[in-house]
Amino acid sequence: MQTFIKAAIAAGVVASLWAGTSFAQSLAPLNSDTEKDRIDWSQLEAKFGALPKMPSGTRVGGVSKTLTNEYWRSLGDGYKSFADKVGVSVAYQAAQSEGDQLGQLTIAEGMVTTGVNALLVSPQTDANLEPVMEQAQEAKIPVVNVNDAVIPSVEHYVGNVQRDNGVRVAKWFIEKYPNGGKVAIIEGQAGVYAAVQRTTGFKATISEDKKFQVVASVPGNWDRQQSYDAATNILQQHPDLIGFYCNNDGMALGVVEAVKSANLLGKVAVFGTDGISDAYKSIAAGELTGTVDSFPVLTGEVAMETALRLVAGEKLPRVVATPQALITKDNLSKYKGDGVDIRAVLMKDAAAAQ
Repeated sequence: MQTFIKAAIAAGVVASLWAGTSFAQSLAPLNSDTEKDRIDWSQLEAKFGALPKMPSGTRVGGVSKTLTNEYWRSLGDGYKSFADKVGVSVAYQAAQSEGDQLGQLTIAEGMVTTGVNALLVSPQTDANLEPVMEQAQEAKIPVVNVNDAVIPSVEHYVGNVQRDNGVRVAKWFIEKYPNGGKVAIIEGQAGVYAAVQRTTGFKATISEDKKFQVVASVPGNWDRQQSYDAATNILQQHPDLIGFYCNNDGMALGVVEAVKSANLLGKVAVFGTDGISDAYKSIAAGELTGTVDSFPVLTGEVAMETALRLVAGEKLPRVVATPQALITKDNLSKYKGDGVDIRAVLMKDAAAAQ
């Protein structure tokens, strides 16, 4: 049976295999951006109190997309930071690449089999980790889906509002370019929840201003070189382009190189998503225009806290929403640099937004 399931994942039909199971039908399919059963990360302790002391030997498994992307390494740092603080052990593993769906499934299955008290997963696609959900349920292991792709049947999710990443960048263009212009989108992996939502948020928001035209929206598949090539082609076809929105920072940095090669640095704005350190460096250097930081270390800490609260038997909302902020050269020092307490900064942001 397992061989058949894995073959089905490779063919991209795993969702239909599991759609008929009682497990998949026990909850409404999750849309993490619009789910009403939610709480902001900043309100967890205020509503549920201090985290209960964890039993000795508590062990949490973390399954990531890949460790070749700094975002996912930073997320793991957040897991470990919080786990160390409360005396819990964590095993953090990832697939070899962002396209290794079967490898990621094997890792997740192994963690369930060897025994963990909770499982934190960041799926490669919305479907590839569906098979492990029923296994975890049978083993009474709570599962938390952390950011990016969204497993429709998952009971708990921690992450930011994916659509809002694109919305924030679109609003920047509308404010900074009152006369409008041509823009392009470099998308992530086709069909992945985060990529779809980020692209839709940008496209829908900027299209409300009729002075803007989205002249291209093409996949970069989270790959820097592929995004460089795509941007090069777009700039050749549309030399009057005013900017790009990219679904992650790695792709955005590839686009920056294409813009530089075309001698258009300073004339074509480029935005990414995630807030990795190389994006901050590029912004400071005057190359990348900006990024929407979703603060992966803090997200990892919040996800670990959420998982441990579930282990302790607390009944949490289905979604714990984590913060995000549009970063440009104008506000970079607020969020990055010596002496910046990012948790305190984001707590203030959360209080101001209420």
